[in-house]
Amino acid sequence: MHLHDDKIKFLEKKANDIRRSIIEMLVVAGSGHTAGPLGMADIFTALYFHLLKHDPRDPKWPDRDRLILSNGHICPVLYATMAHAGYFPIEELKTLRKFGSRLQGHPHREWLPMLETSSGPLGEGLSQAVGMALAEKMDHGEASTKFIYCLMSDGELDAGNTWEAMLLAGREGLRNLIAIVDRNNIQIDGFTEDIMPLEPLADKWRAFNWQVIEIDGHNFEEINDAVGRAKAVFGKPTVIIAHTIPGKGVGMFEHRYEWHGKTPTKVEGDQAIKELRTLWGRVQSEHE
Repeated sequence: MHLHDDKIKFLEKKANDIRRSIIEMLVVAGSGHTAGPLGMADIFTALYFHLLKHDPRDPKWPDRDRLILSNGHICPVLYATMAHAGYFPIEELKTLRKFGSRLQGHPHREWLPMLETSSGPLGEGLSQAVGMALAEKMDHGEASTKFIYCLMSDGELDAGNTWEAMLLAGREGLRNLIAIVDRNNIQIDGFTEDIMPLEPLADKWRAFNWQVIEIDGHNFEEINDAVGRAKAVFGKPTVIIAHTIPGKGVGMFEHRYEWHGKTPTKVEGDQAIKELRTLWGRVQSEHE
């Protein structure tokens, strides 16, 4: 789908709003992950406000695309995006991680029915997505217009069952499966290349019979183009390796693995929201 300038401006504004909601909900919760959710805000915005086939008024619409969040700990960005898209009230975001809340620290399908899966243990999401994509292929063949998106972290590629799922998807030629890897180069204990080196990452996916597309995960035109290319390929699944900045939009969080699982204080949160407002002001000026 084409992205015109007005739509890009709309998406940039929406992503900024979602980042502010992420900060607000984390501060109120007093716990949760900061870097990953901020870094993936542009990807989620592009999906829910431009690319996904879905309907907030009918979450169980049979012809919807499926979105699987494998790295469930970044669920603040999923919750914030879904709220802004109209799945539930934005005010509910402030119940994150509270007792009895539908918005737990990892997505829980039974409590929030508009989710496709529950997630927690890292590395399981791709296996779930492969199962859904294979079932769709068995039911409707190569002509299916329903796509299964699996959002993943680079750190969870340390998990062996991820590679088993990659093997099966490549063997079955699941063209309706699109994996998006958040290549932010951090995990909870440090930088990925220091803990368990992943490079050459693209070559590894190609060896498993996947189409590989590498993008700037903060560029809406590149995100849009990559999904378009993924939908156009036949005979193999696609992985989009999205190079992102952990903590994107807030200087004190960016590129620092310490913020992987750390939550801002009230003072830090206020400073972060002020910075995001200033950032949007600069973006607006560039569009004028």
